[in-house]
Amino acid sequence: MATATRVRPAALILTPSAEERIATLMTNAPEGAVGVKLSTPRRGCSGLAYSVDYVTAPDPMDEKIATPGGDFYVDAGSILYLIGSTMNWVEDDFTAGFVFDNPNAKGSCGCGESFTV
Repeated sequence: MATATRVRPAALILTPSAEERIATLMTNAPEGAVGVKLSTPRRGCSGLAYSVDYVTAPDPMDEKIATPGGDFYVDAGSILYLIGSTMNWVEDDFTAGFVFDNPNAKGSCGCGESFTV
């Protein structure tokens, strides 16, 4: 009897606009970049912040999400803070940036740059 392999859902949901932005970033990526990586370094008023950067060498411990425009990685040390989150790219007349709907966040600073879990 064959055992079925269950497909594991992505830890982070990317909206179509976030995927389009990743494609744009990869089109304009510096030489040697293999993808874009999300991490949550300790900084800001509330303790953790979202950081999106190019990555030149994938870490086998990171969560890899394949998108039509390129690979997106989530830092292994950050994944527990991000499970179930949605990442969106939002542009309006005044701002442009990634916006996170994170069910794990218990609070955030007034400027929205950092969060606590």
